[in-house]
Parts: sequence; structure tokens; C-alpha cells
Amino acid sequence: MKKTTALLLVILLTGFLPEQITNACTNFIITKGASKDGSVMITYSADSHVLYGELYYRPAKDWPKGVMVDVYEWDTGKYLGKIPQKAHTYSVVGNMNQHQLSIGETTFGGRAELADSTGIIDYGSMIYMTLQRAKNAREAIATFSQLVSEFGYASSGESFSIADANEAWIMELIGKGPGNKGAVWVARRIPDGYISGHANHPRITTFPLADGKKSITSKQLDRINNPEVETVYAYDAIEVARKSGWFKGQDKDFSFSDVYAPLDFSGARFCEARVWSGFNAVNSQMGQYLDYAMGKDLNNRMPLWVKPDNKVALKDVMGMMRNFYQGTPMDMTKDVGAGPFGSTVRWRPMTWTVDGVSYLHERAISTQQTGFSFVAQSRSWLPDPVGGILWFGVDDTYYTVYTPMYCGITKVPEPFAAGNGDMMTFSENAAFWVFNQVTNFAYSRTSLLINDLQKKQSELEDGFIAETAGIDKSAEALYKKNPAEAVSFLSDYSVKSGNKTVAEWQDLYKFLFTKYMDGNVKEKRAVPHGYKYYTPKVTQPGYSEEWNRVIVKSAGDKLKVIE
Repeated sequence: MKKTTALLLVILLTGFLPEQITNACTNFIITKGASKDGSVMITYSADSHVLYGELYYRPAKDWPKGVMVDVYEWDTGKYLGKIPQKAHTYSVVGNMNQHQLSIGETTFGGRAELADSTGIIDYGSMIYMTLQRAKNAREAIATFSQLVSEFGYASSGESFSIADANEAWIMELIGKGPGNKGAVWVARRIPDGYISGHANHPRITTFPLADGKKSITSKQLDRINNPEVETVYAYDAIEVARKSGWFKGQDKDFSFSDVYAPLDFSGARFCEARVWSGFNAVNSQMGQYLDYAMGKDLNNRMPLWVKPDNKVALKDVMGMMRNFYQGTPMDMTKDVGAGPFGSTVRWRPMTWTVDGVSYLHERAISTQQTGFSFVAQSRSWLPDPVGGILWFGVDDTYYTVYTPMYCGITKVPEPFAAGNGDMMTFSENAAFWVFNQVTNFAYSRTSLLINDLQKKQSELEDGFIAETAGIDKSAEALYKKNPAEAVSFLSDYSVKSGNKTVAEWQDLYKFLFTKYMDGNVKEKRAVPHGYKYYTPKVTQPGYSEEWNRVIVKSAGDKLKVIE
């Protein structure tokens, strides 16, 4: 979701207006050859303090000729205009359609002068309309280009993850300025066996120039389905920069990222550091880029993609999204701001000043303001409705449960459904509120209760992963006989799984609240013979010696016991 230019990022993170909502998201892209089972995966955390986590669903539909569709800006709900509807639209669950195409995004803002207030297509509408109109990643790139060229681009700079069952791409795009319809953009296919990612700063620097085979421009989009094509870009991506005076070198030296969103400290520390942390979890050579991630050396830039030490499993990818810089100098549980029980989050504002010196809290992948997140898994060896699974979760990625939603389903679980509560309306059975009850209790007691929470989290996720192996087989066999029955079967399973997750998380909250309230840790004891009742065993862990030293240092002799 949205991040403004690097200059405005800190301002917005320290206090935003309703009209300028700060959002900051994280995506990872895993190619077929980089995953253990041969699936293609992308991840997405949609982060905003006012984004309500729910699972969007749009059914497939045939439309009469001449129907127009209203376009509303995804972030604000503002009406932007109308565009012609396509004759047939595909079904979409969350950010994945019935053909296993999935799309995620992160906003980098970029040069503010390139915003076009006359555009009709904002980045959110572009994603969800494209999911309704495109069958694969290459069609999605062409659809993006067509939409912004014909109707104008209404948002700031964006990075997109685009994947289908066979390949994955990263695409970065920004407008051309007021009254200049369209956008400049570059899309690159991630080499098989590699992973990529982005987190609110553009990551495509130089790229291969058009040769008509492996690299083409937007004027050659009729060739995009050629499997040899690995790079596609707007024909005027370099020309716009030249006319604006931002680039004067040779075409081969043109860097999309450096020209349209120059990197600074905040772009590295708040954005690129998140990509680094995910890469660092699966590639042992990332230590060489630590100073870059911490904003100390902006010249030693990370590569656009890296090869994992070992092929990654679905659980590994979920783990990449549960990162708060564990085991690194930026570990959020290791400074005083974590409190006495190792909280993984920090309350905003993210930057502050003491005695005229500015300081920051880390911006990790795992964060309290996540509305929803997912791991989209596409598998080429299965029929589309069976092969695509959107592993969907709400709230903080470290504490969520990724629950399987098959891409071909025709209904979603009520606790996850759009309209069940909102950011200012509490709903007792809405997944977003149920998970927030647990996390907001856990944030101040993390080290005490995290084992209980993760036990239930693993129990559910491991159970779903084991179950879906059998569901795949049953659904594939059923699909060969009756596709409609297979879709119904998968829909019922997905709804059942979502309901189970929320019900068990409601029970977890009751358990955690009972066990850990008032700073105590309580355990049931058997009632001995002759007793009417027996009180629970109570332990009082208090504070660690390290934290007691912090208290002593702060309070001095005021708390000292007088002999």
C-alpha cells in the first residue's frame, strides 16, 4: 500500500491526515525453481492503520455490451470516473483469480511532480480490474499498460508482484505528470530459481534495452507472450526522464529507481531493510548488505533478486513474512523500547527528537497496522481451481494464522467476508477483531505467552498444510468428472477452514486472558480429596534482571529498600 516520497515518509509516519493515509507494505516473489514443491508464490502484507482486514470476493460474470464500471480509489473511496466493462470477468478471491494469477503491491511514491490528478485508474482499481480481466502474468502486464494508457494513472509510484502458475514478475510504474495520460514503467521476469521482493522503494535499476526478443517496449506488446521475453518497458520510460532533466547519460545507464525515486536514508532503513530481512532469512550471504539496509552505505545496493541457499517450502515463505529483524542488530525485541517482555512492535510515531537529535523505531515486516496479508501459491500441475491457494491472514503477520482459500471458490467464510464489521465497528465474529484482541493483549506480555500462541498457530497451519494435500487429490479427481462439483467441494472446505481458524482463535484469547491477566501466570490444579475447590497455581515472573537494572538506573535511590 501507499508510501509517499522518501522525503515525506517520515512526516507521514509521525502523524497522518485522513486524506493522506500512510501505508507501507511488503512483498516477496518466489519462482518455481526456488520452491521445494515447484509452486510459484508471492506474498503481500497490506499495512495501514486504517485498513480493515477482510477477504474480497468478486464472482465471475458475463456483462451486456456497453456496460460501464465505476472506478473508486481503493485507499479513499473517492469516485474517479467510469470505464467500459469487459464482456466477461473472472472470479477473484482476495488478490488471486480463478486462473491462479496473483498480484501484490507496495507504493514507493517517487517524484511528486509525476502525479496526474486527471487519471481515472488508481493502483488498487488497476490490480482488481486486471485480476478480473487477465489469465496470466504477461496478460496482466499488458492489461496494466492498456488501462493507464487509455484512462490515465491516478496514483503515485508503485511496485507490483505479478505471478501465475509458471512464472513471476516485478513491475514498477509511475505517472507522467499532470495532463499526461499514461505511465512510465518497467517489468522484469524473475529468473527461475531466484526470489525477489520490494517494500515501498523501487528496486529495478538498469535493465536490458529492447532487442525485440528478450526485451521489448510497450509498442511491441503483441510479442509479450513470447516465452523468450524477460523484460518489458514503456517506450518512453527514458524519454520522460530526459525531457524533465533528471537523466542525461546513455540509455544503457538509465536506472528506473535512481531517476524516479532517488534513494535516501529513510528509503533504505524503513523500506529496503525489510526486503533485506526476508532475503537474509533464506540466503546466508546477505550480511554484506547489512550496512546498506541500515542506511549507512547507500552505494552497496542489494541485487534485485537472490538465490536462496536451499529451496524454500511454504512454511519458509510464511516465516519470511514473520520478521522483526530477529537475530540482527535491528532486532526489535532487544532494546528498551520492547519493554520488559520483549514486544515485537513499537507505537507510532516512528521517529522522534530528543535534545535536538532525531531517532527512529524500526519498521519491520511484522507490524501492528497490517490489515491483511497472504501467501499466494500457484501450482502448474493442478487444474486452476485446485492449483491456486491464497493462504490468507489478518492483522500482524507474526501472530496471524494463514488459512487456505482455494482460488476457484464461490463463497468466503463469514468471519473474513467484506462488510462484517469495519475499522470503527467491532464485530465479535470478524476475524480482524478476533485476531486484534489476541495481539493487543500479547504485545505487552510477548515473552510470557508467545509459546502458547505459537503452539496454536503451528497446530492450525501445519494441520491445514497436511489437509490440503488430501484435498488437492480429492478435488483433482472430482474436477475430471465434474468441475462444478469440485469448485463446490473446495468452497465448502475453504469456508470450513476459515470458520475453524476464527473459532479456535476466539478460544485462544479466552485461554490467554485467563492464564496471564494481572501479570500472573496461572495453571489449573486438580482438586484434592476433601476440598470443595482448589485455587490455581500462581507464579509471578516479574521483570528480568536486565529490566530491573533499567528501573534502578531510571529511579535512582527512590526505590531503594532502607535497611
